[in-house]
Amino acid sequence: MMQEERLQKIISQAGIASRRAAEKMILEGRVRVDGQVVRELGTKVDPAAHTILVDGKKIAGEEQHVYLLLNKPKGYLSTAKDDRGRRTVLDLLPEVRERVYPVGRLDNNTEGLLLITNDGALMNGLLHPRFEVEKTYHAGVTGKLTEEKLQMLRDGLLLEDGMTAPAKVSLLPEREPGERVRGLTRAAITIHEGRNRQVRRMFAAVGCDVKSLKRVRFAGLTLKGVARGQHRALTEEEVSSLYRLAGCTR
Repeated sequence: MMQEERLQKIISQAGIASRRAAEKMILEGRVRVDGQVVRELGTKVDPAAHTILVDGKKIAGEEQHVYLLLNKPKGYLSTAKDDRGRRTVLDLLPEVRERVYPVGRLDNNTEGLLLITNDGALMNGLLHPRFEVEKTYHAGVTGKLTEEKLQMLRDGLLLEDGMTAPAKVSLLPEREPGERVRGLTRAAITIHEGRNRQVRRMFAAVGCDVKSLKRVRFAGLTLKGVARGQHRALTEEEVSSLYRLAGCTR
């Protein structure tokens, strides 16, 4: 019996891209089925009976899913490939043979917890705004964080791309062990949105410049036991928990 699936789902399950990114590939004419360009998002295909090419490369079938937690250092881009030859987080995973991608982004100067996977369905769910998956950062900032400023962050701020959702914010001890920059005010901030450089822009909006930023928690996971630049595989229990948070089934 033929097992037909939507083309974007097949591409996602093959670890090539999230389902949303796969839809964009289809619309851009980058996907061929049996030599013919397919641009219809509702197209169903049996991958065992048809040849599917993405950017000219054949889908080899569904890869075994990989789920990794990486403690990203500064100086690495949160992308699978950089056209300018700069270091990416995948350079920290030389032994991983599957085509994997970071879930979301940490900018070049931000360190901390980053999930890496080839499970497009999970990736798409964790990043979808509807599920409000929380992420917590520790920030070291210049300028005094008064109670008024903390409350502004908690209530939500008007940035150039709109109001932010309310955040959870609290002050931390003055200095973290090993921190190089002295005299910073340190705070923990938890958000569930994924706007570009959002935490830095939120603090800038209350007159504070972020000098250090580290994501310490994401989707219930922490960096416990994972040194900077190192990674570990997620447990089955952790993966199942992520699936529940992302609103999808395995």
